[in-house]
Amino acid sequence: MGTRYPRHHRAALSLVLACLLAGAVRADPAPEPLDHYPTGSVTIESGGHRHAFKVWIASTEPRRNQGLMYVKSLAATRGMLFVFDAPQVTSFWMKNTLIPLDLMFIAADGRIIRIAENATPLSEASISSMGVVTTVLEVAGGTAHRLGIAAGDHVRYAPFGSN
Repeated sequence: MGTRYPRHHRAALSLVLACLLAGAVRADPAPEPLDHYPTGSVTIESGGHRHAFKVWIASTEPRRNQGLMYVKSLAATRGMLFVFDAPQVTSFWMKNTLIPLDLMFIAADGRIIRIAENATPLSEASISSMGVVTTVLEVAGGTAHRLGIAAGDHVRYAPFGSN
């Protein structure tokens, strides 16, 4: 014969189990190592200067969803290029992102239409492209200001023409 619990104890136990199961289902998957991502080169033409970055390319939904989450540092010449299947208005957040980032929203012609500078680590606030884009470049926070990169500058990467 099993142990009998009062009805309110069974209800509380059921609630605890439901919460644990819900937490397990919603837990973020283990991040894919960045060295598994394809890489490429991006050059930004700004004020007569060319700024080159080596980038990880996030061209699948799981990789775009992960982005630079959990990265603890980012070299000044590194970044991630998010490539979308079709032009779209998009938004990002900094959930699980441990470092500030500059997000450059890029139109189909390679023109930067918006820069969100020094996005706040761990924030769940939405950061909108505020226009139709095909790619987004994330670099270390403060990079755009340091290099004088601004909306209207051009990004060179294979989908936009020659590098």
